[in-house]
Amino acid sequence: MIRNIKNNTFHLVLIALSLLVSSCSSVAKKKEISGLKEKPNVILIMVDDQGYGDIASLGNEHIKTPNIDALHDVSARFTQYHVSPTCAPTRAAILTGRHSNRTGVWHTVNGRSLILERETTMAQVFKDNGYATGIFGKWHLGDNYPFRPQDKGFDEVLVHGGGGIEQTMDYWDNDYFDDTYWHNGELEKYNGFCTDIWFENAKAYIEENKDKPFFCYLSTNAAHSPYFVDEKYSDPYKDNENIPNAAFYGLIANVDENIGKLVDYLEASKLMDNTILIFTTDNGTASGAKIEEGGDRLDGFIANGYNAGMRGVKASMYEGGHRVPLFIHWKDGGITVGKDINELTAHYDILPTLVELCGLELKKDLDFDGTSLVPLIKDEKGKEKFEDRVIITNSQRIENPEPWRRTAFMQGDWRVINGKELYSLDTDPEQRNNIAAQHPEKMIEFKKAYDNWWKEISPSYEAQPYIIIGDEAENPTTVFGHDWHTERIASPWHQRHIRFGYIDNGYWLIRVAESGTYTFKLRRWPEETGLALNAKAPIRPALPGTTVKKSVESKVLSINKAKIEIQDQVLSKEVDPGQEYVEFQVKLKEGETKLQTWFNLESNEKLGAYYVQISKMP
Repeated sequence: MIRNIKNNTFHLVLIALSLLVSSCSSVAKKKEISGLKEKPNVILIMVDDQGYGDIASLGNEHIKTPNIDALHDVSARFTQYHVSPTCAPTRAAILTGRHSNRTGVWHTVNGRSLILERETTMAQVFKDNGYATGIFGKWHLGDNYPFRPQDKGFDEVLVHGGGGIEQTMDYWDNDYFDDTYWHNGELEKYNGFCTDIWFENAKAYIEENKDKPFFCYLSTNAAHSPYFVDEKYSDPYKDNENIPNAAFYGLIANVDENIGKLVDYLEASKLMDNTILIFTTDNGTASGAKIEEGGDRLDGFIANGYNAGMRGVKASMYEGGHRVPLFIHWKDGGITVGKDINELTAHYDILPTLVELCGLELKKDLDFDGTSLVPLIKDEKGKEKFEDRVIITNSQRIENPEPWRRTAFMQGDWRVINGKELYSLDTDPEQRNNIAAQHPEKMIEFKKAYDNWWKEISPSYEAQPYIIIGDEAENPTTVFGHDWHTERIASPWHQRHIRFGYIDNGYWLIRVAESGTYTFKLRRWPEETGLALNAKAPIRPALPGTTVKKSVESKVLSINKAKIEIQDQVLSKEVDPGQEYVEFQVKLKEGETKLQTWFNLESNEKLGAYYVQISKMP
C-alpha cells in the first residue's frame, strides 16, 4: 500500500513536472511571440525641403495640410527642433544619433554626402533587434558600396539616385512620373507619381511584415526641386500673391494626401495603435517664402510667403534655415494628446529616443551626440538636462570644415551666428538686432563653449569616405561627378550641367578591395542613354496636365583625348567621339587611392568624365 502510494505520488510528480515544463515552455514561447508583437512599429516620415511654416496647423493660412494637421493635433510637437540647414547632413544625423560633421556628411555633393563606413544607422540598430527594415524615397548618403541603404541596414530598398530626381546619379530623364528607381540593387520601372510610389510600396511592405515589428523610413524627394507635380495639386495655389511657388505647395499637398491614406491603412489594418509615427522635414523651406528684394538669397528677411516669423530659408544659419517641425504620435505609448514641447532639441535626438521608446538593445556603445526626448514627452525626471543645453548646426559645403563657417550656436533663446552676431529670440524672433556688443560676457562664454566643441569633434574630420571597387557587393561600380572631391565650392550636380557641357573636374576617393586588372569606361552620358561622347541628348517633351517642363537642349562637346590617373599610373589615349565611352585597363593593388579622369576638348578646355564604370576582371 505504501509502495503504491509512493508509485502514484512519483507518477503525479512526474505529470506535474511535465505539465510545469510544458507550461513554462508555453509561457516562454508566448512571451517571445507577444514580446515581438508588443514591440512598437516605427514609421519615420521625412519630407524634403518643407519648412516649419509650410503647414497650416503651424500658422500658414495659405496652405491646406489636413492630414498633417490631424497628426499635429494628437502628437508631441517640438517647437524648437533643429536640423542641419541642408538635406544630406540632416539625414546622417537623424539616422545615427550623431552630429552630421562627425559622420563625414557636411555637404550635399563633392564626396561629403557619403556617410562614413564606420557609422551605425538606425536601420542597423532596428535590424539587430529583430525588426524588418525598409526605405522608400530619398537616401542621399551615397550611391556606391559601402554607403548604400542596403549596406547600412535596410532589407527593402526603393530609392532614386543622388540627392534628388534629375541629379547626376538618378536614372536619366526621370521626371517624377513613370520613372526608373533602384529596387534592392536593381533598376526597375514604376508607373505613377514618385510620392505615390513611395507610399504605396511602403504600405505593401508593411502589409508583408505586419506580423513582426517593422521600421519604415518614408523619405520623400518632394517637395525638393524640380517642382514637377500634377496640376490638380498646384492649381488651388496659382495666382495667389501670397504664395511664391504654387507647384511647391502642390507637392506638399500630394504628400499630405498620401499621409492621410497611410493613416487610413494603418487604422484599417489595426496597426496604428502600436506604431510610433514620426513626421519631420530635413531643413527650412526651399520655396514657401521669398526673401525681400536686395536681401541675401538665403539669409535675408522674408518679404512674401509664410515662414513662421523666421529669418532665412533652406541653407541659412538663421532660424528659418534649420528650425523645422517634429511630431511624434504613439497611442499604445500614451502619446496621443497634442502637446507643445518648447525645449531645444535636435535631429540627433531621434535615434536615442527610439532606442528608449522601443526598448532596443545596442550591440555596442554608439556614443550618441543626441539624448532621448522621452523625459520631455512624458514630463518625467530628466527634463532638467535640457535647460542649459547647447545645439550647434552649420552648413560647411566645402572639402574640409572650418570653425564657425555658416554656424548657429544655440542655447535657450540665445543664438550666436558665425561667432560674430548675437540674438535673443525672446525679444527678437526675426533676428534683426545684433546685440553682441551689449553682451560681451555672453559672447566670451558662448565662443569658449564652441571652441571646446570644435576641439572635440574636429579629429573626426580625418576619416575619409572611400568608394570600394572590386568587391562582390558591387561589381561593376559606376562613380559619378556628383561625388568628385574638389576645393571648388560646387552646386549640386544635375543632369542639366551635363547637357550644358559644364566644365569641371575633381577626384574620387577609392579603395581597391582586391589586387587585379580593372577596366575603366569613361563616359560623358550615362549608360542607359546609349549616347556617344559628342552626341546631343534629345529634348524631353513636357508632360500635359503637369508642371513638368521640357528638358534643356544639350551642348555638343568636341572631345579628342582622354586620360586617367590612379595609383601613380597615368594613361591617355585618342578618342573616337562617335563611341559611347573610352576604355582603359589598369592593374591595381589592394588599398586606398585617388582616381581622376580627363576629357580634352578641341578648344583645349578639360573636364572630368561625369560617369566612370569600373569593373574588376575575372
